[in-house]
Amino acid sequence: MIQPHSLIKSFFKGATWHEQTSQNEVFVTFDDGPIPDITPWVLNEADMWNAKLTFFCVGENVFKYPEIYQEILRKGHQVGNHTYNHMRGWQHNKETYFKNIDKAADLIDSDLFRPPHGQIYPWYMKPLKDKFKKVVMWDILSFDYNHKLAGEKVFNNVKRNLKPGSIIVFHDSVKAEKNMKYAFPKTMELIAERKYKTSIIK
Repeated sequence: MIQPHSLIKSFFKGATWHEQTSQNEVFVTFDDGPIPDITPWVLNEADMWNAKLTFFCVGENVFKYPEIYQEILRKGHQVGNHTYNHMRGWQHNKETYFKNIDKAADLIDSDLFRPPHGQIYPWYMKPLKDKFKKVVMWDILSFDYNHKLAGEKVFNNVKRNLKPGSIIVFHDSVKAEKNMKYAFPKTMELIAERKYKTSIIK
């Protein structure tokens, strides 16, 4: 689903699906990096639009590529915890899952968390909220990682649903690279045309 159904949202009370804003802000986020060549490309593209993004980083990738992680911070972007091994919350017990989050937190200094694939149990929300200021979900999933979709379709997923306060998900990953490199610049152009501001999640 490009936009999560209200029933799904109701199970995860306390999660952030959409930001309240009076300034025509939108919130462009990236999951799964940092990755050589891809994340630096995203950072350069963001510079062209004077945009600030939020990167939900995988701890293992931060460990492998600390210089790219530091470049994200140096450029004034926000980071969030996306577990250490991109761990699916429905495939592991609670102890294993939270240990993985803590391992990522040793490398990623952030009070934001996003579960990989959006997979957490509703009863995880309270312990997550005890650890993090926000558990950030989304209201626009671009599906840039879906090889069955063309880049134009990925962009249209964003275009049809974009509004002030939107939290948009792209991926700085090898799997998503082709579609993302088409849809992300087009999204930034659309944001400029609508006179929106791209802001970080706080």
